[in-house]
Amino acid sequence: MDSDLFLSNDILMSIEKPERYIGHEVNSVIKDPDKVRVRFVMCFPDVYEIGMSHLGIQILYDMLNSYDDVWCERVYSPWVDLDRIMREKKIPLFSLESQSPVKNADFLGMTLQYEMCYTNILQVLDLSGIPIESKDRSEDDPIVIGGGPCTYNPEPIAQFFDLFYIGEGETRYRELLDLYIKCKEEGYSREVFLYKASRIPGIYVPSLYQDEYNEDGTLRSFIPVKPGVPEKVKKEIVKDLDDTSYPEKPVVPYIRSIQDRVVAEIMRGCIRGCRFCQAGELYRPVRERSVDFLLSKIFKMLDSTGYEEVSLSSLSSSDYTHLPELLDKLIEECEKRKVNITLPSLRIDAFSLDVMNKVEDIKKTSVTFAPEAGSQRLRNVINKGLTEEDILSGSEQAILGGWTKFKFYFMLGHPFEKDDDIYAIGDLANKVAARFFELMPKEKRTNGPISITVSTSFFVPKPFTAFQWAPQCTKDEFIEKAYKCREGIAGQLNQKRIHYNWHDADTSVIEALLARGDRKVGEVIKKVYEKGGIYDAWSDYYDHDRWLDSLKECGLSLDFYAFRERNEDELFPWDFIDIGVNKAFLLREYKNARDEKVTKNCREKCAGCGAFTFGAGICPGAYKG
Repeated sequence: MDSDLFLSNDILMSIEKPERYIGHEVNSVIKDPDKVRVRFVMCFPDVYEIGMSHLGIQILYDMLNSYDDVWCERVYSPWVDLDRIMREKKIPLFSLESQSPVKNADFLGMTLQYEMCYTNILQVLDLSGIPIESKDRSEDDPIVIGGGPCTYNPEPIAQFFDLFYIGEGETRYRELLDLYIKCKEEGYSREVFLYKASRIPGIYVPSLYQDEYNEDGTLRSFIPVKPGVPEKVKKEIVKDLDDTSYPEKPVVPYIRSIQDRVVAEIMRGCIRGCRFCQAGELYRPVRERSVDFLLSKIFKMLDSTGYEEVSLSSLSSSDYTHLPELLDKLIEECEKRKVNITLPSLRIDAFSLDVMNKVEDIKKTSVTFAPEAGSQRLRNVINKGLTEEDILSGSEQAILGGWTKFKFYFMLGHPFEKDDDIYAIGDLANKVAARFFELMPKEKRTNGPISITVSTSFFVPKPFTAFQWAPQCTKDEFIEKAYKCREGIAGQLNQKRIHYNWHDADTSVIEALLARGDRKVGEVIKKVYEKGGIYDAWSDYYDHDRWLDSLKECGLSLDFYAFRERNEDELFPWDFIDIGVNKAFLLREYKNARDEKVTKNCREKCAGCGAFTFGAGICPGAYKG
């Protein structure tokens, strides 16, 4: 083997994209292992190009490495070619920075962004030589910690983790690491450390809780098994986004990643309250970064990376109150540097189109809208806060601005959806095409005719949303809805200008199983992995029968976890987590959906969701009780 690389040249030359595994990227951090007290390996359980695009890991990597006594390294799921070689040759999984076995670290932290990556968690543990289940680990194994949005229902993967960090990672890691150092110095066992860690706000230790079930399979109780362990775990949030860690020197990959640009997070949370959207509830209350903070970080990141593009990131960028000021200052400097600016998550309105006109280059790439539902009735059900006139006038502005390629995203299978709502998708797309032909006679079509791509995903009920009680459609029902949507498009006058594609129905129902599951689902995940399941988020490697067979072997069913409507008073596996947004508010919103009632956004009127208890962002003083 080469002295500084874990894999031999022969192996590196035999696999796809060896750059995934050699480390030493620009801005990666190298420390002397003998001069640090904690070795922390941060993992994104998916392929390198996706993991390297994740802002959360970049933030925590920068923060942890700012501590002199901590060395944070990175690891990603080996692609299937290297996975096979590592198993054949019994090569342990290794971190990129030190090129040493992950098993030698003190902590293995995993960010959990998508349920269909759960089998890759087991892949990483297995290849590292770390026992897959927490109960089987010894004092010599790393502490395995999970974070990210999927930890808001950690129960399906609880048996694989020693602890979970619930909430935003910038607030409690120093306290957790100091406790670890102290326990190590004083000779405390792994078990004692975990017990002490459970007292830290935001830390959940699954082994310290007991679940019991009713005869019908629903959860009867979920309680701590030791004194001092909290009954509820409250999420952690950063109250002041200007007073927190943010990378000035993000790691630059050798190969193109999904986010091949500087990413500036302009705000957290969303004012809109879409009833299907988990992120909109999890990241409440809305908090914004200042223009001065953002400009300082953006220019330092551009200088340290050489990137030629900046993305202003949030759940709803149009709702950032300082966007005009930020753009005015940013555009001036970026034009000098020949740097492009992109704004994902813009709404459909004249303001957003004006913003796009300012930052888009002359090529006029596609414009993307997400109405989520075809009819006004269903947009009211899901509380999208968007009218047909908003969509059509926004499209008209885009047409007059020179755009000819449109992407529209919808969701099929919303609660209370009717056939008319599905057929309305084709009708809406046709109206946009008709506007184009009205506004742009042949002699003005310098960028060619309009092209509209309609994409539909399938509704997945998620914890901590108004629709957490709702049943999901079966696979056959989803496919029937997709056919109706296609039929509705085919019947339109401008159908040749409209292209349609839809998401896979198989993975959508398994995603619901994993999103709303309890601890019993962990055995299903384990069986799927033992049958060869990894990279389930990738259609080429997903095997639906493997999941159905494993469910059957465990005596569990999709009917129970995905397809039934849950009782109003049912105890959910995630009810022990306090996200600020309370269950009574979510149930009220579910009933409002049934009644087709719209709830105003947070800036128009406080709906009393409960997030004001954090005393941060736009909430203080908003709710009078």
